[in-house]
Amino acid sequence: MDFNKGNIKGLLLVICGGVAFYCILQNLGTVIAAVVWLFGILSPFLLGCAIAFVLNVPMRAIERHLFPAATRGAKTRRPLALLLTLAAVLGVLALASWVIGPGIAEAAGSIASQVPVAIRRLQAQLEKLSAYLPMIQDFIAELDMDWQSLSRKALEFAQSLGSGLLSSGGGIIGGVVSGVSTFVIALIFSFYILMQKEKLSRQGRQVIYALLPPRRGDRLLEILRLASRTFSSFLSGQCLEACILGTLFVVAMTLFRMPYALLVGVLVALTALIPIVGAFIGCGVGALLIAIDDPWKALWFIVLFLVLQQVEGNLIYPHVVGSSVGLPSIWVLAAVTLGGSLMGILGILIFIPLCSVLYALFRDFVKRRLRQRGVPEEKWREAPSLMERKPARQARPAKKPPAK
Repeated sequence: MDFNKGNIKGLLLVICGGVAFYCILQNLGTVIAAVVWLFGILSPFLLGCAIAFVLNVPMRAIERHLFPAATRGAKTRRPLALLLTLAAVLGVLALASWVIGPGIAEAAGSIASQVPVAIRRLQAQLEKLSAYLPMIQDFIAELDMDWQSLSRKALEFAQSLGSGLLSSGGGIIGGVVSGVSTFVIALIFSFYILMQKEKLSRQGRQVIYALLPPRRGDRLLEILRLASRTFSSFLSGQCLEACILGTLFVVAMTLFRMPYALLVGVLVALTALIPIVGAFIGCGVGALLIAIDDPWKALWFIVLFLVLQQVEGNLIYPHVVGSSVGLPSIWVLAAVTLGGSLMGILGILIFIPLCSVLYALFRDFVKRRLRQRGVPEEKWREAPSLMERKPARQARPAKKPPAK
């Protein structure tokens, strides 16, 4: 091999990469702790980027239709679109709380009304047990146990439990305060991103072209645009699928005369924003609410849920979400299964658009390779028919017998 400048540079990069990888493996615990610490510092800004990306989907549609031909209102179009987006999100949350709140209050009232009946039943059971009280006293008297030691251990256990509850309560309060402050910082940061997204995008392109060759920079920007379109389409498809599923539950429960039809439909629609598994959370809450009114109807509700879940998971979800992200239905199910098994709910949220990006990149790579190899389209467009067979070989002429 000729040791020119390019080869030496590549060899040095390989050696440095190997040494760095070896050092990381030797200090894996320290590296993981450093990464966790770094993510803890950057968590408000990462959350702000995620909030900005989600809010940008409806905000972009609103801004596109807000004063499209006006030139004077160009400066106020962006702030007004942001305010309308926030108003729409808050309106949806308020509408959901307006539907859910009275139903929860009614269920709580029903539970409170059944408490006196339960207390009377408990008193009746205790009165029945009082007949066996002398027998129980004799049995306890015959036991040879150190009651002082037991009472001391019970007191120590109660003290440790109380101190644990106090410390965990302080930790919970601290966690709530930290979470609220992180969310507020992330929300403000997302507003800055949405107000200056063109400027930030231009600065990002400058950094990419400053660090990478033009060809690789173009390819990286193409992949980022594809990922942005795919994730935006995934959010839109997920919201549409949640609305369809909630509507199905409202209609079906109304037809079967089940209580809390609108409440359960809204709960299922909200929890269905979590792909595949979110609707089961709504099913549990809905079954609990219906069981307060009628346990048999709760059982039939679970049967109805299983039927609608099969229809939604195998027919509606792959077609709606798969068509929105450009991913075939079979690969949507594969992405959901793989993401859920690896990373849980977060993996389900990430793997569908991620697999869609990888699918699009691999599809472009395959088509480009077919063009480079000059493979005609009729070779792969349709499979050959079973009737098409190779022509039969011509029968060889019989050998003449040797002359005598």
